[in-house]
Amino acid sequence: MAELTSFSYQPGDSLLHHIDVRFKILFIILISLICLNLYFLELGILTTLLLGLIFHARLSLISGLKELRYFLILLFFIFVARLLSADGPPIINLKFVSVSIQGLHSGILVCWRLAFIVILGFAFISTTRPSAIKAGVQWFLKPVPFIPEKKVALMMGLILRFIPVIFDQAGEIVDAQKARGVENRKNPVYRLTKLALPLMRRTFERADNLVAAMEARGFTENRTDPELALHKRDWISLIAVCFLSIFLLF
Repeated sequence: MAELTSFSYQPGDSLLHHIDVRFKILFIILISLICLNLYFLELGILTTLLLGLIFHARLSLISGLKELRYFLILLFFIFVARLLSADGPPIINLKFVSVSIQGLHSGILVCWRLAFIVILGFAFISTTRPSAIKAGVQWFLKPVPFIPEKKVALMMGLILRFIPVIFDQAGEIVDAQKARGVENRKNPVYRLTKLALPLMRRTFERADNLVAAMEARGFTENRTDPELALHKRDWISLIAVCFLSIFLLF
């Protein structure tokens, strides 16, 4: 389990580190939903505030973006797809390609929204203990009938721990393929297949090994979770986020 810690909680003195995890989850849901309805000016304000909080929490955004480099490639493809699919008066009109102002506007806006949500999640994961996330999810699911909240919370905690492992494995596979000249192949489908299949196989193998290790140690979901307690700063943060949401929407 020691290797599953690339995005683990780092102790600090910033507000992000000390807000109750239940409020953090509410904030992420609320701000993510609001973000999907914002445009450039409002997104700029929200992004500036988020980057300010990340800087105050002393998080390394550059290292986080390095870990998310494959997501950035996905954003590029989304941008190109929106750029070429939107209707409108063309500003670039070639034989097979037509680019419009509406397409450029749509591509930037969609990618900005997605990138903001991902960076927001990065800030949440980097300032919250995995055990606290598990306890928060379990608290929310406890009143819901027919849902084993402890098992669901445990699975979510393991998923968070496995994210950096998957990125590390993808990097190792890419390096191995470069050493074998796979990147020189012009067929992108071939290169993607050679990356995706080994990555899936190694991920499932690592998951099986983890399950076997947990069973050998008698691991169960009935564990002592960290105590969740609300403080004055949590309510102040809730009021601030609510006012910010109203301001951005109206």
